[in-house]
Amino acid sequence: MNYYGEYVTRLIEQFGKLPGIGGRSAQRLAFYVLNMPKENADALARSIVEARERVKYCSHCCNLTDTDPCPICSSAKRNKNQIMVVESPRDMAAYEKTNDFHGVYHVLHGLINPMEGVGPEDIRIRELLDRINDSTEEVILATSSTVEGDTTAMYIARNIALRNDGVKTSRIAKGVPVGGELEYVDQVTLAQAFKSRFDMNSGKDSEDEDN
Repeated sequence: MNYYGEYVTRLIEQFGKLPGIGGRSAQRLAFYVLNMPKENADALARSIVEARERVKYCSHCCNLTDTDPCPICSSAKRNKNQIMVVESPRDMAAYEKTNDFHGVYHVLHGLINPMEGVGPEDIRIRELLDRINDSTEEVILATSSTVEGDTTAMYIARNIALRNDGVKTSRIAKGVPVGGELEYVDQVTLAQAFKSRFDMNSGKDSEDEDN
């Protein structure tokens, strides 16, 4: 039975389509929006529409941005020859909060997952391989410590070795729990994982190698 009428029901249904939002949460969000001051509700609606219309992929790193290139790729302070590969914009934001990485990023927007029908061609691996050249010093594979994250990292490392044999490829190491997703890991742990990364080709610890 429709208890609320067409418009309220439609609003609840739309909130219910968001990931992680069940029926009760959708109702709470809908009622919260309906009880907001009109100017706040209008601002929320405009933000959604404007973000959907104006946000795009950075042509360099594939991060979500409303400017191209994005602020990180266009910054003169970043080392363009060191690339950290992450699964999502949320993972990139998590690493930025550590203030330990001063290179640039590449956002895959997913991981290789054959069980879900996601192959290398379904995420931004080709764009990564195309941007790697003789000037690239290091590619840091910072995907999550999951089966999918490890599979993606190994696939990328293997293809970099085939195409750009002189480019160093490393993987974030200790500190990130097995099965852990980066966006939920604290900043200190992420910083330690970055500093303790290891060379995927030689097996040597990158931090030791730099000393």
